[in-house]
Amino acid sequence: MEKRIESLLDQIAEAWQKLNLDDKIAEKDALEQEIASPDLWQDPENARKKNEKFAKLQNEIKPWQNLKNSATDLKELASEEDLLEEIEAQIAELEKTLETLKKTLRFTGPYDGNNAVLRITSGAGGTEAMDWAGMLERMYQRYCEKNNIKMTLLERQAGEEAGIKTAVYELAGQNVYGLLKSEHGVHRLVRLSPFNADNLRQTSFALVEILPIIESDTDIEINDKDLRIDVYHSGGHGGQSVNTTNSAVRITHIPTNTVVAIQNERSQLQNKEKAMEILRGKLAQMKLEQQAESIDKLRAGESASWGQQIRNYVLQPYRLVKDTRTKHETTDTDAVLDGEIQEFIDAFLEL
Repeated sequence: MEKRIESLLDQIAEAWQKLNLDDKIAEKDALEQEIASPDLWQDPENARKKNEKFAKLQNEIKPWQNLKNSATDLKELASEEDLLEEIEAQIAELEKTLETLKKTLRFTGPYDGNNAVLRITSGAGGTEAMDWAGMLERMYQRYCEKNNIKMTLLERQAGEEAGIKTAVYELAGQNVYGLLKSEHGVHRLVRLSPFNADNLRQTSFALVEILPIIESDTDIEINDKDLRIDVYHSGGHGGQSVNTTNSAVRITHIPTNTVVAIQNERSQLQNKEKAMEILRGKLAQMKLEQQAESIDKLRAGESASWGQQIRNYVLQPYRLVKDTRTKHETTDTDAVLDGEIQEFIDAFLEL
């Protein structure tokens, strides 16, 4: 029994170190002091971000603290012979909890703990491709609903007849980027076309981008001289300022020809800040993909491209969803398109 408890504590200590929990506790304590200051609320947006960061750290740290404290308490009780049966049951419960918490060890990448941007773009093929992009939008909406991930719409262009041309969402939750980075790439659909009079088999493509949200410019430093910023009339929802002021913002990173456009927020300043967050995420993603030392080393046109097909969804002549990287597959295509993609995510994280 004592050996099991010692093993439990050793595994907790190892995970504690890998997750840098001591540093995160110090960061959480510092944030708690800042939040307690009434002056913080003079800048509501900054206050909101600090509170969100504090809550995220608290959610990550607390389960590990509780587990460590419980294991330590059990170690002190291990010599109590009249409690052996109860202690055995508690050890088994803590071991089960540890196995669940160990899944967070998969999220140790530089941006895995960040929130993310989901961007879906329809490929060539007109209405058929736009309908497929809309199906993927719904799939991720259902997945986020089931997994307590908050989705905030940033940009959406509907298709003329069905689906979407493009949709951009901000995703907020625990380890969102680390969880969903497996979805980054081209998704291919094969089915009998509902938009074809002859009901012919059709192949459609959509590009899914998962980008880390990087709010601070210290992680990804961008030279202002490398940016071209255009403003124009917003064409979407957003109140009385829509189509009356130049609130929409388009930012182009000239060296990589990376373009981000946002018009969802009410003010030009808010749109610019959000566009810069997304741009930093796109450049960070390119940096990871190209294994570049810095963004100055990035090469244009070598981020997620239409050649990077990651998953096939076949509805005709048979039913199968198969990931090209992990080879994980399922014939329950309806469940997958209804948001049941966790098996695919887990298979990627276990590579």
